[in-house]
Amino acid sequence: MKTKINRREFVRNSALLGVAAGLTQATALTPLAQNKGSRPLVVSSANGLRATQQAMEMIRAGADTLDAVVAGVNIVEEDPKDMSVGYGGLPNEEGDVELDASVMHGPTKRAGAVASLRHIKTPSKVAKLVMERTDHLLLVGEGALRFAMAHGFKKEELLTEEARLVWLHWKESMSDRDAWGPGLASPEGSSTSSLFKARPDLLALAERFRAQPPTGTINCLAVNERGDMSGTTTTSGLAFKIPGRVGDSPIIGAGLFVDNEVGAAGSTGRGEENLKICGAHTIVEMMRQGMSPTDACLEACKRVAGSYNHNQAKLAKFSINFYALNKDGGYGGAALFGYSLPEKDGNRRRSQFAVHDGKENKLHELAYLYEAPDKM
Repeated sequence: MKTKINRREFVRNSALLGVAAGLTQATALTPLAQNKGSRPLVVSSANGLRATQQAMEMIRAGADTLDAVVAGVNIVEEDPKDMSVGYGGLPNEEGDVELDASVMHGPTKRAGAVASLRHIKTPSKVAKLVMERTDHLLLVGEGALRFAMAHGFKKEELLTEEARLVWLHWKESMSDRDAWGPGLASPEGSSTSSLFKARPDLLALAERFRAQPPTGTINCLAVNERGDMSGTTTTSGLAFKIPGRVGDSPIIGAGLFVDNEVGAAGSTGRGEENLKICGAHTIVEMMRQGMSPTDACLEACKRVAGSYNHNQAKLAKFSINFYALNKDGGYGGAALFGYSLPEKDGNRRRSQFAVHDGKENKLHELAYLYEAPDKM
């Protein structure tokens, strides 16, 4: 007689198995994250449902996997309402939008990347051109911009009005000892919130971003019917960063890695932590040794946590997610925490990722090391 088990019991039992194996933290897996999958398959970060849909449609029509994932993330890069990447992305501390991206093409074992690229909405396209039209792998800053313009890209202003207001709110709230924000002669009650008289809906978002600057990124990975894989990661980077800061997204082996004989992996979140463990490469190597995509992503999370001796108070100060698929169409992902810190409404947000398995395109829960942070 079969015994039914509910999700709460599954998570508890998974955690107990982790303790039995000598882990210092609870490892909770969701059944969906262990899906064996099938081909074709597209996986992305939670902001990539439109990307996975576009990529799957192109793969079904016979497109190359790299063309498909780049076209998918272009939708997000070109969306001015999405503050995580490309046009509309949140700027650095001086109000300039700097973008990073990387691509890897499994069948030909090639890669390309750009970092600190300004004035171009779609850095993933430029990264692909670096792969195709140069003998280099990474171009940065002004050189990356000149290269893009040489190939027909036009300089554009990437800072939208919404992103500018959010940046100004951060700028004026950083210190009461500089000259930014209402001065001594201003009427009583003046505050930076006066910036939002015409956009009161934006104030809560600006306040949340001021308190915890986001790390906006989209990663997208795909495998077709033949087992050929490609991936891309694109980002506007850490909001309000020091100009010139580069995270993991354009670094091959950190923010993205593809081995056409094994699998592909990528990440979103705090790039500094991923750079220290070369997360994407680590995940692919774990899959090469026989780990499932989910377990390989959890291994990367454990290494990040190990950098802080599994101190959850410190780990709660940032987020990092990993995503992976293998040559057979298996997929998985993992996060440090299964839930975010409480939002303004008191609710916690689930850690999720997007998966198009050829039948459905929807969000799945990520596996995780810790249930939820209690406080910053």
